[in-house]
Amino acid sequence: MPSNFSKFFYKHFPLNKIIKVLILADFILLTGFGFVLPVFALFITQHIQGGSVMVVGLASFAYWFTLSLVLIPAGRYLDKNRSEKDDLYFISIGTALGGIAVFGFIFAYLPWHIYVLQGLYAIGMGMNIPGYTAIFTRHIEKGREALSWSTRASLVGIGAGIAGGLGGIVANFFGFKILFLGVATLLLISAAIPLLMLQELVLKKSIKQ
Repeated sequence: MPSNFSKFFYKHFPLNKIIKVLILADFILLTGFGFVLPVFALFITQHIQGGSVMVVGLASFAYWFTLSLVLIPAGRYLDKNRSEKDDLYFISIGTALGGIAVFGFIFAYLPWHIYVLQGLYAIGMGMNIPGYTAIFTRHIEKGREALSWSTRASLVGIGAGIAGGLGGIVANFFGFKILFLGVATLLLISAAIPLLMLQELVLKKSIKQ
């Protein structure tokens, strides 16, 4: 049965190992994010002193504004430093920073705590996105560009959708601390996965040379 499933999967999703590993890492990352996103505003209004709709809006601003400031400099740095190890480190370190930020929500109780943690999460994603897209784009097999990106989008969407439904259940029955701890753990797992490709990328580079 596992062999038949593997053949079926490869027949319909004939993607190379590096692309599959990247998709797995992003699946776990955005599944974790999916747990938090639907209930984050509720967390702010119920558990943060002075939490309000305005604080929710400012928290969103802190994330997107910081992310926008980080993305282009990070992308330029990686373009100048062509080593794929740098790309991988940016993915892993960035995701780990996101995990640390989510873990920090357990201890947050003032609005400025949320803004700082949102900024930290944005810095992490600002590192992750350029590194991820660089390696993903570089290793897509010719003729399978659409399949590679659509497979990633489909699996990430499934994970985030399921997590969105479960996030409220977990927060309701177990509390936000357990929810954030679980999500932070998922993000740290996601941060470790790309490092599995490090030896393979270095080996491929040495063979080409």
